Amino acid sequence: MYKPFDQMPDDSRIWVYKADRRFNNSELVFVKEKLEQFCEQWNTHGSLMPTSFDIRFDQVIILAVDESRLGASGCSIDSSVRALKGIEQELGINLLDQGKVGFMNEGSKLEVSQALGIKSKVEEGILQADTIVLNPVVQRKSDLQNNWMISAKKSWLNKFFMN
Repeated sequence: MYKPFDQMPDDSRIWVYKADRRFNNSELVFVKEKLEQFCEQWNTHGSLMPTSFDIRFDQVIILAVDESRLGASGCSIDSSVRALKGIEQELGINLLDQGKVGFMNEGSKLEVSQALGIKSKVEEGILQADTIVLNPVVQRKSDLQNNWMISAKKSWLNKFFMN
């Protein structure tokens, strides 16, 4: 049962998926329609869960489930992954590969890079200790306010900076 994202409780469980590029306007409409349809029927063991989604930076999809009455089961999580795979295939994007790092570039726009090449971004000075990065370990909606956008030095990327 779909609810607007801002009406979801702060302790709602979230999953964050970064696309490897921004969605254009028609793709945003498509993604929103697909996610709303999915959230309307997202269930665990046949029972509808209060769910929602948000799209940030025209590139990041956040799925949310209020687990206060009903926890998301493995099967329900698998169904969300299938829905995202469908979006990936339709738009020719990479959403589900978690080996990506999101950070704010000098123009304060989100840039998403493969984690394997992130050391070169540090060496080139593109990514610095005080660069804002998206924390990949957020788990609750409240984390989006308090712990999602952090400096690179407060993330796992700290190992690349001289301390």
